Amino acid sequence: MSVRFAVIADDFTGGLFVASNLERIGIPALYVCDPDILPTVGDQEVLVVATRLRFIPSAQAVATLDSLTSALDAIGTQHIFYKYCSTFDSTDEGNIGPCADLLIKKYEQLRLVFGPGYPDLRNYVHEGYMFYKDRLISESIKRFDPITPMDDPDMARVLQRQTAEKVGLLPHRVLHRGSEFARDYVRDQQDTGVRYFLMDCVDNDDVALGAAIFRHDRVTTGADALAIELASQWKKEGAARGPHDRPRPVRGQGGEAVLVGSCSDVTLRQRDHFALRNPVLDIDICEAADDVLTGRSLEWADRHLDAGRAIGFSVAADPPSVTRAQSIFGVMGAARKAEAILAGIAKGLAERGVRKFVVSGGESAGAVVLALGIQSMQVLPFDELGAGSCISRDDRRISLFLKPGKIGAEDVFSQALEKMRSP
Repeated sequence: MSVRFAVIADDFTGGLFVASNLERIGIPALYVCDPDILPTVGDQEVLVVATRLRFIPSAQAVATLDSLTSALDAIGTQHIFYKYCSTFDSTDEGNIGPCADLLIKKYEQLRLVFGPGYPDLRNYVHEGYMFYKDRLISESIKRFDPITPMDDPDMARVLQRQTAEKVGLLPHRVLHRGSEFARDYVRDQQDTGVRYFLMDCVDNDDVALGAAIFRHDRVTTGADALAIELASQWKKEGAARGPHDRPRPVRGQGGEAVLVGSCSDVTLRQRDHFALRNPVLDIDICEAADDVLTGRSLEWADRHLDAGRAIGFSVAADPPSVTRAQSIFGVMGAARKAEAILAGIAKGLAERGVRKFVVSGGESAGAVVLALGIQSMQVLPFDELGAGSCISRDDRRISLFLKPGKIGAEDVFSQALEKMRSP
């Protein structure tokens, strides 16, 4: 048994983004939600393992990653990619640096690449500075993220605050002088003590050149664009392995539900659009304990499921409400409470026969998938809705659309459900 390339995604929607784009270009990607099944996966071209590493305490994240990489080593994994958000979402207490420190030490590498950014989504890195759309990330909506406010645009500086290793740049001006020049530059920088290389990502040529330089390293790190490019380059080097059964959408019976966890402006507009034609329950997480709010929500669901329409549940709130919740429960406490409520609702809905779920928010998606007891999923190719369409590989065949909070059209919830219904 062997795996050519394992992507360890630090949240569930990010992992789906990689897997769906690989499926689109014909590279099979098995999506694993429960590491306990790793000994059973067989030969695979690409394995995407979804985790919740992004926001758990740093020591716990490192221990989890250590255990997971050992499990991947045991099944013959050739290359490991630690995948984080394309906008490098992380505070000074974040997990990217500590997780990288574990990886470079465990695999005795002399260098480690960091490749945030995703040109196709207009997330760029130039001279180490992150741009979100047409603004420095510190001047964009990401500055107001409720959990990881990005107020420093210098990604090398952000990373350096998380690690004792020396962080250097692999800039666009070097990459565009060609792979041989860039390799010499990396070697020269290593001679000065640089071990971590923050790679520019001005365009897809940067991504391709960076992948060519680092693709034979045992461990690499970065965002979606670099992971997809590495898998593509490895595919050109050899035949694909493992059967590639093209996933098929789930059709037929089963209730439908939308679960909204993200508090981004984009998600709030999507929720309001869905509520124009469908019943949606807004949940104030400050009102009561988790189990009480979950119980009330499921009682509400019982009154609406028989109507034959999709129903929605939202713990999303406007900025003043988010601030109030965080003042009561703490930043992470408020987030975890909201996720626990949605997870409990999802579990109860599945027991009531709901088989189609749309979930908005990366951490909310992870909580819901785990609550549903899904161990692995088939991922549908990236399409007009983007990434996020997947199907549980168990007998229930639950169909899901897991969406990052800040992307998608206003009617994406309805579009996703319609896709699940279509013949």
